[in-house]
Amino acid sequence: MSASPCPDVQAGRLPATAYAERFGAAETPPLTPMQAVIEAERCLYCHDAPCQTACPTGIDVPTFIHRIADGNLLGAAKTILEANPLGGMCARVCPTEELCEQVCVRNTQQGKPIEIGRLQRHAVDTVMQDGGAPLFTRAPSTGHKVAVVGAGPAGMACAHTLARLGHDVTVYDAHDKAGGLNEYGLASYKTAGDFAQREIAWLLSIGGITVRTGWALRTAADLDELRKTHSAVFLGLGLGAVRQLGLPGETELSGVEDAVAFIARLRQTADLSTLPVGRRVVVIGGGMTAVDAAVQARLLGADEVTMVYRRGPEAMSASRVEQEWAQTHGVTIRHWLAPEMLLGEGGHVTGVRFQEQAPQDGRVQPTGRHVDLAADMVLKAIGQLFEAAPWVDAGLVLQEGRLSVDGHGRTSLPGVWAGGDCRAGGRDLTVEAVEDGKQAALSIHASFQAEA
Repeated sequence: MSASPCPDVQAGRLPATAYAERFGAAETPPLTPMQAVIEAERCLYCHDAPCQTACPTGIDVPTFIHRIADGNLLGAAKTILEANPLGGMCARVCPTEELCEQVCVRNTQQGKPIEIGRLQRHAVDTVMQDGGAPLFTRAPSTGHKVAVVGAGPAGMACAHTLARLGHDVTVYDAHDKAGGLNEYGLASYKTAGDFAQREIAWLLSIGGITVRTGWALRTAADLDELRKTHSAVFLGLGLGAVRQLGLPGETELSGVEDAVAFIARLRQTADLSTLPVGRRVVVIGGGMTAVDAAVQARLLGADEVTMVYRRGPEAMSASRVEQEWAQTHGVTIRHWLAPEMLLGEGGHVTGVRFQEQAPQDGRVQPTGRHVDLAADMVLKAIGQLFEAAPWVDAGLVLQEGRLSVDGHGRTSLPGVWAGGDCRAGGRDLTVEAVEDGKQAALSIHASFQAEA
């Protein structure tokens, strides 16, 4: 490694016009109307379709695709959004290649599945144009008031479902904008055109939902107050903490940052030419957040971006498609390397020392060899954690460090439901969070009916 004593971190690495072009959209463009019809007509419209079973929200995939083939885009969108009120974002970020498209009959027969994700996006984007078409009607008010904590996918899906059923919902969120990870945690090229906020606007158009931003649920007393003033409470808290490397210099050296903070800052920066990035960036981690951070560092103009993961490619939580997406954008992926030491000079990081790993007897063991990688910026993407301490005091039961819920999203506290990344047992997928919120809302509604 040839570490420089003068780390190269600067803004404006690209011509001013390059930023809009680079961050305009992801690699797969939307389908044209003709392409959508041709692709839809490839579908066999299977009975007991495996694609529908594989979808965590249970979207009736054959029906919505058939409606696209018939030219009925509003009908297709209604079928999608009936099951998944955040179907537009899920069409962009879902690992469809590992869910619905993997089990598509066309995939097993011909090795080329129906492009379900792109068709879903085609239908929903039509609805979202010009403020969104009013596909659903709100039921008469029931007089019940529900508090939803967290305006991410789980919270907004819960709020929209409850509002449709006639309940009044207040959504509380600590950020300045609703959207959760869809607004603050995803690569901007996946949500081009401010889609996260356009989807929020459509969700709120049903009526009956009030969003209160800048409000954080911090204590057991806060939760107790919500329980007293609302008929029910849904917790869509997400994961509020990030894992740390636990290495000396992690908090002292400048240039070392959590990848989620880097992505959030990028998403909220209006002029990307003002956002500094290192010439040489090392991203530690193997998940989607690591890919998003690495690719966006490259798009900002970094010369060298290296993702480093301590195991092999098959163990990475980033999908194969995500890994290939990173590599096609010039990101180098290094495997079997575990971070051992942050290197620095003059208070700034200059590199990372890794210890080589190898599988042995079913476990990963160090080989004793080391690799040093020069870096002007180090982004940590080794996972997030649920901040559990206040909720134990509130009487909520935890399981593996997250909230324990039953099959309907009910927690151990009467009148309190939970879902999304904060619940135990999930895969931290946006589409699963949406389903959690939807099912919790139906359970809340059923509890009100049982009381009547």
